[in-house]
Amino acid sequence: MTSSQDACYISLLGLAEYFRTSTPPDIKKCIQCLQALFTFKPPLKVEARTHLQLGQILMAYTKNTDLAKNHLEQAWILSENINNFDDVKFDTASLLAQLYQQQDQSSLAKPVLRKAIELSQHNVYWHCKLLFQLAQTHATDKEYTLASELLAVGVESTDESNATYLKSLFLLSRAMIMMIERKTNDVLAILSQASPIIDHSIQNFHLKEYLKVFFYVLQVCHYLQLGQVKTVKTSLKMLQQSIQTIIAPNWPSDEQIFGQNNTEMFMWLPKEQLYVLVYLVTVSHSMMAGYMDKAQKYTEKALTQIEKLKSQENKPILAVFQIILLEHIIMCRLVMGNKSLAIKEIALAKDVCLSSTNKFLLKKHAPQLHCLLGLYAMSTSLFEHAEKQFYACIQETTERELKLFANLNLAIVYLRTKREQDLRNILEQIQQENSQCSNSQALMGSFYYVQGLNAFHKSSFHEAKRFLRETLKMANAEDLNRLTSCSLVLLSHVFLSIGNSKESMNMVTPAMQLASKIPDIHVQLWGSAILKDLHRMLKEPTQEIEAYNNHVNFSQNLIADQLKCTKFPEHALINWFQGDPPLPMLSQDLLVQPSATIVSPVAIASGSGGVPIQQQQQQQQQQQQPSGTYVRLPGTLNQQVMFQ
Repeated sequence: MTSSQDACYISLLGLAEYFRTSTPPDIKKCIQCLQALFTFKPPLKVEARTHLQLGQILMAYTKNTDLAKNHLEQAWILSENINNFDDVKFDTASLLAQLYQQQDQSSLAKPVLRKAIELSQHNVYWHCKLLFQLAQTHATDKEYTLASELLAVGVESTDESNATYLKSLFLLSRAMIMMIERKTNDVLAILSQASPIIDHSIQNFHLKEYLKVFFYVLQVCHYLQLGQVKTVKTSLKMLQQSIQTIIAPNWPSDEQIFGQNNTEMFMWLPKEQLYVLVYLVTVSHSMMAGYMDKAQKYTEKALTQIEKLKSQENKPILAVFQIILLEHIIMCRLVMGNKSLAIKEIALAKDVCLSSTNKFLLKKHAPQLHCLLGLYAMSTSLFEHAEKQFYACIQETTERELKLFANLNLAIVYLRTKREQDLRNILEQIQQENSQCSNSQALMGSFYYVQGLNAFHKSSFHEAKRFLRETLKMANAEDLNRLTSCSLVLLSHVFLSIGNSKESMNMVTPAMQLASKIPDIHVQLWGSAILKDLHRMLKEPTQEIEAYNNHVNFSQNLIADQLKCTKFPEHALINWFQGDPPLPMLSQDLLVQPSATIVSPVAIASGSGGVPIQQQQQQQQQQQQPSGTYVRLPGTLNQQVMFQ
C-alpha cells in the first residue's frame, strides 16, 4: 500500500514537473497534478511540500494570489513544528511574508518572520536571510529602530558562526539605516568598524571588491548628505576604481562568485546595477559641485545603461534609478537655462512614476516633482504657481532637507513678489529648521545666501556683505561652485550699489569665470549687466559694448527658450498641485502664458534657484522605494531584498 502510494506521489510530481517545463508550460495541468496528491492523504512532509510548490507556481505563473496565500499558509502551519525540514519550512515563511508584503499586509508578515527567525538559529543561511527580510519589512514601514536592532542581531549571529562576509553585510546595511535616520556619528562609527574587517578579514578577492563598492557608495552618499563635496572626492575616486575592476571583461559572473557556499550567497546588487549606481552618485556629486556638463554626460551614460538592462529584464530598481537621474538632470537644465528640456523631462519623470506598480514611485516622488515644478515656474516668472508647487512639496514630504530647500526657494518667491511679512515669517521658520539640518554645508550656506539677498533688497549693504562672506566661506571650503558664483555676483552688485567699482570688479570677474565653467546662464546674465555698468563707470566703451552684447545674447536665449516652453502641453503641469498628475498630452487650453520679458538680473539669478539644489541621496532598490536616501539590504543571489 505504502509502496503504491509512493509510486503515485512520484508519478504525479514527475507529471507536474513535465507540464511545468513543457514548451509552452501547461500550468493548469501542472497544478492539477499537484492537487491530485492530496487525494492520497500523503504524510505531513509531502503535504507541506506540495502546498509550498502550489504556492510557488501560483505566484510565479498566475494572478491568483489569494489561492497562493492559502496554500502557503497551509504549508507554514504544517511545517512549522516539523524538525529537520528547514528548506520547506523557511522557504515557506519567506515566501508567505513576501506575499503579505505585496498585499500591503506587513502586520501579517512580521510575526511569521519572527517565528521563523526564532526557529532558524541553528541554520546560519536561513537565519541571516530571514533577519534581512524582517529588517527590510520594518524599514519599509519606517520602523527604523526595529530594523537596526535586527541588523545588530545579525552582526552578533555572524560573529558566533565566524561568517565574516555576512557580518560585513549586516554592518553596512545597518549604516544605511543610520543614514536614513540622519545619525551622522553612528554612521561614521559603523563604517569605521566595517572598514578593517573588509580590508583584512575577507580573504576572497571578489567578495572583498563587492563589499568595497558597497562601503564606498555609503561613504560617498554620507559626505554628499552633509554637503561635503570636496571631502568626498577621495572616496568617489576609490569607488570608481572598484567598479572598473568589477565590470572588467575578465571578472567572473555573479553566479560564480556568490554560488560557492551558503553563507556567501548574499549580495547587495548585481554588478550591472552597481555600474548604474556609481554613475548615479557621480552625477549627484557633479550636480552639487556645480559641474553641470559632467552631470549631463554621466546622466546620459547611465540612462543608456538603464535602457540596455531594461531590454534584458525590466526590474523595478531600474525605474528608481531612472527617476533619480531625471531629477538631477532637470535641475541641471534649469541652471543652464534649458527650461524647455526641463519641463519635458519633468513630464517624463512623472510618467515613470505613474507607470510603477500601484503608482508606488509617484507616492514617494510627488514632493520632488512639485519642487522641480516650483523651480521651473519660478524660472519662468510664474510666482503664484511656484508658490503653490513649493507649498505642495512642503506639505507632502517628510524629508527635512527637502522641506528646508523648498522653504528657501519659497523665501525667494516672497522676496521677488515683495511680500515682506510672508518673507519674515518663512525666514524665522527656516532659521529654526536650519538649526536642525546644520550638518549640511550646502543648506547652511544657502540659508546665508538667502539672508544676504534679502538684506541686499532692503539696501542693508553691510548686513548683506556679512551674510555673503559666511556663504563664501562655507562654499569655498567644500568646492560648492554654484553657491560660490551666486554669492560672488551678489557681492559684486552690493559693492556696485555703494560705488566701490574696484571691489565690484574683483567679485564679478571670478563669478563670471565660474558661471561660464558651470555653465550658469543666469549668473552670466546678472554678471554681464554688472560689467556693463562697471565699464561705463570706468569709461571703457569697448568693454561696455561687449558686456552689453553678452547681456543681450543671454537675455534673448532665455526669452526664446521661455516662449518655447509655453507651447508645450507639458507646461500645463504647473497647474497640478495635488492628487495624481494629469496623463500625457495635456490640452492647450490649460496653458498659462508667462510674460516673455526677462526680469531684473538680481531676480533672475535667485529665481533660477539661487540656492543650490539639495537632492537627497539615493542608492538603490529592487522594488520601487520611497524618495530620499535609497538603500537596499542584501538578499540571496536569486532573491534580493530592498528597503528604504
